[in-house]
Amino acid sequence: MNRMAMSRAATALMRALIARSGAPRDRILLSDARSTDWQSLTFTGERHQLHFRVCAPHSEAFARKMCAGLEDAEFSIPGLIVADIAVIGRPRTGLDGSTSVAIEALTIAAD
Repeated sequence: MNRMAMSRAATALMRALIARSGAPRDRILLSDARSTDWQSLTFTGERHQLHFRVCAPHSEAFARKMCAGLEDAEFSIPGLIVADIAVIGRPRTGLDGSTSVAIEALTIAAD
C-alpha cells in the first residue's frame, strides 16, 4: 500500500474531518491530498486540498455530516488554527454507492 506524504497539519486536518463524519475510519479513503506553504506578513501556514471517498452504505449521510456547517466549524488541533475551510463543489455519488468530497482549507501555526 502506498501512503501519501503529508505534513503534520494536513494529517491533523484529515483526522479532524474524518471524526466529524462519524463514520468508522476504514469507511473513508483519502484519494488525494495537496498542501502548499502559505504566508502573510504575520502568519505562516499551509493551504490544503483534501479529496475523500466515503464508502457505501450510508456514504451520503456520512459525507453530509462531514460537510455540514464546515465553514463555521471550530477545530481543536494543537498548534494549528483552521483559518478558512470550505467544500469544493458538491459531493458526488458514484455508481458503487460511494460519495466523493473535496475540501480546501488554510491552516496557520498557532504560535
